Amino acid sequence: MNKRCKPLVIPIFIPHSGCPHQCAFCNQSIITNQKSNLPDKYQINDIITQYLQYKGKRESVELAFFGGNFLGLPHKTIIELLEIVNTYISENKIHGIRFSTRPDTINPQTLDLLKPYTISAIELGVQSMNDEILLKSKRGHTAGDTIKAIGLLKDYSFKIGVQVMVGLPDDSESSLLKSTHKLAKLAPDFARIYPLMVLKGSPMEQWYKKGLYKPLTLEESVKLVKKMYQIFQADNIDVIRMGLQASDMMEDQSMVLAGPWHPAFGHLVFSQIFYDMICRKIDQSPELLKTKSLILNVHHRSESRLRGDKNSNLKKLKSRYPKIDFLIDSGNTIQNKNCVDIKPFSCWEKLPRSAKTFDN
Repeated sequence: MNKRCKPLVIPIFIPHSGCPHQCAFCNQSIITNQKSNLPDKYQINDIITQYLQYKGKRESVELAFFGGNFLGLPHKTIIELLEIVNTYISENKIHGIRFSTRPDTINPQTLDLLKPYTISAIELGVQSMNDEILLKSKRGHTAGDTIKAIGLLKDYSFKIGVQVMVGLPDDSESSLLKSTHKLAKLAPDFARIYPLMVLKGSPMEQWYKKGLYKPLTLEESVKLVKKMYQIFQADNIDVIRMGLQASDMMEDQSMVLAGPWHPAFGHLVFSQIFYDMICRKIDQSPELLKTKSLILNVHHRSESRLRGDKNSNLKKLKSRYPKIDFLIDSGNTIQNKNCVDIKPFSCWEKLPRSAKTFDN
C-alpha cells in the first residue's frame, strides 16, 4: 500500500442487502441515494470502469461494498460479488476489497469463505458498546458480539474498522464515552464516527414526530465527537471519517428530517480541537496572558481548522482574550499539521512576511 498517497476507493452500495431487519435509525436508500438493493455484474463493472478513470497517480485502488450487511448475504452471493472484483485484482487494476458488516455475522465459516480473496479491511457496524442502547436502537446484536468479532478478525489477521454513532436513543455523554473507551481498548485499526440523523422512512421518524426522540444539536454533536476522536487517538486508532458524506440527498429536508447535519462535520470537530488547544496553551502560560500580541504558527494545511467555520474560532478568541491581538503565520515553520505554536510578538520585532491579521 502506498503510504504517501491514499488509495482510490471505488464504492459499491448495497443498501439493506443482507440485513436481518431495519434498525431504528436506518434508511440506507436515502444515505446512499440508491433504491435498488444489490447491483448486478454489469452495474458493478460500469462503476469500476468509471472510477478507474480517476486513478491518476495513485498506485493503489480498493473496492468497497458499503451500505448493507455484506457477510449477511447468502454465501453464493458473497462469492459471486467477490469473483467480479477478483477479475480486476488478477489484472492488477484493483488491489483490495473492503466491506462493512454486522458484528454478529463474523464467524469462522464466513471468514474461511474470504480466504481466497484479497480483503484489505472489514468494517464492523458497532454503533455502541452498551447493550441497552443497542436494544433501544433495534440493532439485534450485543457488545459481546463485537468483542468476539474483533478477536476473531485479529486471529485471521484482517484489518479492522469500526463504525460508531453519536446521538443514539437514550444514550448519554457518560455512556457514550464509556462505550468509546471500551471499543478503543479492543484496538481496531481505524474508526468512523457518524452523528444520528432522523431519516424519512426509518422507525426513528415516528419516534421523532411523536416527541419520543430529540436529536442532538450540531454544537452538542461536535462536542461529543471531539471527545470520541480524542479517545481513539489516545489509543493510536485512526479516525478516518467524522460525519456523513455530503450529497444532494442529505441536503433534502424532506428526506433528512432532523439531526446535526453539516457538510463539513469533521472540519468543525478539528476546529474545536484547535480552539481548545490554543486556549489551553494561553491559559497555562502567564507570559502569554500578559502579552498584547500573539502569533499563532500553524501548518498551512491546517489554517482553516485554526480559523474555524466562517472564522468562528478567531471571533471566540477575540471575545475570550479582548486585550490580546492575534496574528496567524502559516509559513510552514510548523511541520505537524495537528499542532499550533504560540509566540509573543513585540512591536519592536519585525513581522514575518507570511503573518496575517485575523481579517486576512
